[in-house]
Amino acid sequence: MSKTTEPCSCASEVRLPCISEADFIPSVVSQLAEGFTSRRWSSHIEPVEIPSWRETVDLILQAQRILFPGYFSSSTLPSSSSLGYHIGHNLTLFHKNLSQQVNSALRHECFRRNHSCSHCGERSSQIAAAFVRSLPEIRETLETDISAALEGDPAAANADEIIFSYPGMFAVLVYRLAHRLFELEVPLLPRIMSEYAYHRTAIDIHPGAVIGDSFFIDHGAGVVIGATCTIGRRVRLYQGVTLGALSLPKDAVQRLKNAKRHPTIEDDAIIYANATILGGDTVIGARSIVGGNVWLTKSIGPDTKVLLKQPELIYIGKDGETKQKGGKGDGNI
Repeated sequence: MSKTTEPCSCASEVRLPCISEADFIPSVVSQLAEGFTSRRWSSHIEPVEIPSWRETVDLILQAQRILFPGYFSSSTLPSSSSLGYHIGHNLTLFHKNLSQQVNSALRHECFRRNHSCSHCGERSSQIAAAFVRSLPEIRETLETDISAALEGDPAAANADEIIFSYPGMFAVLVYRLAHRLFELEVPLLPRIMSEYAYHRTAIDIHPGAVIGDSFFIDHGAGVVIGATCTIGRRVRLYQGVTLGALSLPKDAVQRLKNAKRHPTIEDDAIIYANATILGGDTVIGARSIVGGNVWLTKSIGPDTKVLLKQPELIYIGKDGETKQKGGKGDGNI
């Protein structure tokens, strides 16, 4: 039997002309360059250096090695007697790199606002030093976050597992670093950090949010915590939780830019999967529980449970007949 020859998969009825690079590259270059130089499109083609995304991400990884010695190093740490040298060496490099990126961020911001940048170098050094001095306090808070994970998740075998593999722990680590830079009024760097954490974990925590100690995000993917959100101590969130803002009309966006737009979650509250809580005036009282899939735009008092009614489930067998109706229960947590 003769073999049928199939047409080439790249065959197409659309006929494109054969042209050389010289026929189209210069034109495209001209169009792109005009769009950037005319400032119709965003770009950074200025004489002032902008912070490096890669170097900023490296700062996160350096801080991780400093705050969790031995976990993320490429080799086994030396004996505990030389731990101080190891931390000191890494901390010196971290401080130098942080100073450089803060300096670039400050100079870039001054250039954008047409401000004089005569003190940017001095200020960047002061900010980097203040940040480094904060690291012991940040580490102490992170230990409470680890403890919260151990207490809140029966599947957590030990602290090692949480530090190594829990996306919520990594997201909270990055948040606590970025939040300190946010407090020190460093532009750009905190958002670069938080977006990197989002890229790795699908957990989006704005560095401006204020979050107390012993904070635990279980599973985590899809969690959103807005810029003006306030979260108390020992709060637990599950995947898909949104702590967001109500929709604003266009003419109010700039006017309310610095207003409280996101909810307040008080101590010991638990918010289950896919719950949505919106609005700057919305307060979830201490020790309250918000069930899965609940949508809230109004405050609830302390020691309150908010649950959806259990939906009625219908079970259909292979013959197409309804076998059972049911599913009404005590709630959705």
